[in-house]
Amino acid sequence: MTDAASTDTSSTASDETASVPRLVEAPEEPLRPVVEDERALRDLVAAVAAGHGPVALDAERASGFRYGQKAYLVQLRRAGAGTWLIDPVMCPDLSELQAVIRDEEWVLHAATQDLPCLGDLGLTPTRLFDTELGSRLAGRPRVGLAAAMEHYLGVTLAKEHSAQDWSTRPLPAPWLVYAALDVELLVELRDAVDADLRAQGKSEWAAQEFEALTHFRGPAPRVDPWRRTSGLHKVRTRRGLAVVRELWLTRDGIAQDRDCSPGRVLPDAALLDLATNGAGGRLPRAVARHPAPWLAAIDRAMLVPERDLPPQHLPADGPPPQRAWADKDPVAAARLVRVKELVTGLSESLQIPAENLLTPDSLRRVVWAPPLDESVDGFREILLDLGARPWQTELVAPLLAETAAEHPYPAS
Repeated sequence: MTDAASTDTSSTASDETASVPRLVEAPEEPLRPVVEDERALRDLVAAVAAGHGPVALDAERASGFRYGQKAYLVQLRRAGAGTWLIDPVMCPDLSELQAVIRDEEWVLHAATQDLPCLGDLGLTPTRLFDTELGSRLAGRPRVGLAAAMEHYLGVTLAKEHSAQDWSTRPLPAPWLVYAALDVELLVELRDAVDADLRAQGKSEWAAQEFEALTHFRGPAPRVDPWRRTSGLHKVRTRRGLAVVRELWLTRDGIAQDRDCSPGRVLPDAALLDLATNGAGGRLPRAVARHPAPWLAAIDRAMLVPERDLPPQHLPADGPPPQRAWADKDPVAAARLVRVKELVTGLSESLQIPAENLLTPDSLRRVVWAPPLDESVDGFREILLDLGARPWQTELVAPLLAETAAEHPYPAS
C-alpha cells in the first residue's frame, strides 16, 4: 500500500512538473545589430530572400509616449534567415523588403494592432496567419501571446518590457531580447494553432478571417474624435462642448508638434476641469506655465455663434440604444433578445466568442432593419453587405430567419 501510494505521488509530481511551461529568456541565436542603415537593410533583404517558409513579423510602438501609432521597432524572423530587428526611424522605407515577402505568408499575433504601422513603412500582406485570432476561433479562453505559447508550445515568455517607450534610443539590450522573442517561436505557434483549427474543422473559417485581414489598413477615422474625451458626459451644454472641442484641438496640435501623447500634454481630467471652470479655477500646471494657447481656445469657443455650436449628441448612425427598442419597436426588441440567446448557444457549442460569430453592431443593425425577404437567403445577403464573412452568414443567417419566424411583424 505504501509503495503504491508513493508511486502515485511520484507520478502526480511528475505530471505537475511536466505541465510547468518552460521559460524562454533568450533567442537560440545571438542577436544581430539592429538594422539602422541601407547597407544593413540590403543584407536583411538578401537573407530573407534566401530563407524559406512563412515570415514572422511584429512591431513595437510607443503608445502613451509619442504622438500617433507609428512603429519604433520591427521584428522579423524566417527559417534560413534568422531573426532581424529593424529601426524604422532610420529605415522608414521598407519597400525592398516588401518586394521579397509580399507573396509569402506573414505570421502575426493580433494583426490589427500592427498592420497599420507596418503599412506606413510600405509593408502590406497578401497572405497572413493571425495566431491570436486563430486561437480565438479554436476556443482558447486566453489568447495573449504568452498564454498561447504556453498552451500550444509549453513555453512562456517574460513580458516585463511590453509597456516601454520604444522610441528610446539606443534601445537597451534587454528590450531587444524581449522584442526578438516575440517572433522567435511565432511560426511554430502558427503551425500548432493551424493543427488545432484543422482538428476542429475550422480551417476554412479561419482562412476567410485571415483573408479579410489582408485588406485591413486601420480603424475608420472617427467623427468628432474630441468626443472621446473621458468624462465628456458631465458637460451638459452645447457651449461647454464647444470649449472642450477647442481645448482638445489645441492639445492635439501641441502634442503633434512635440511628438508626444496628448495625455502627456494635458490629461483628460485636467482638460475637462479647465473646460468646466475656465480660467477662474485652479489652472493645471501645464496650463499655468503657458496659459496663452489654452485661454485663446476658450475665447474661440465663447465666440462660436449659437447656430454653429456642436450638438449635444451626434446623429445616430444605425439603430437607437437598445434600451429604447421596446418602446420604438417591440417586435425588434423581442427579436434581438431571442437571437442573442441563439447566438450565445451557438457560441458555446462551437467554442467561438459570440463577437467572432458576428459583430454586435452588425447583429443590431440587421435586427433593427431586416431585409424585405426574411428567409435565410435574405438575411445572408444583408449580412454580406454589412461585411460579414461567408462562414459567419452560413451560421447566423438561419438563426435570424428562425427568430423572424418566431416574432413576425403584424401584416400591414
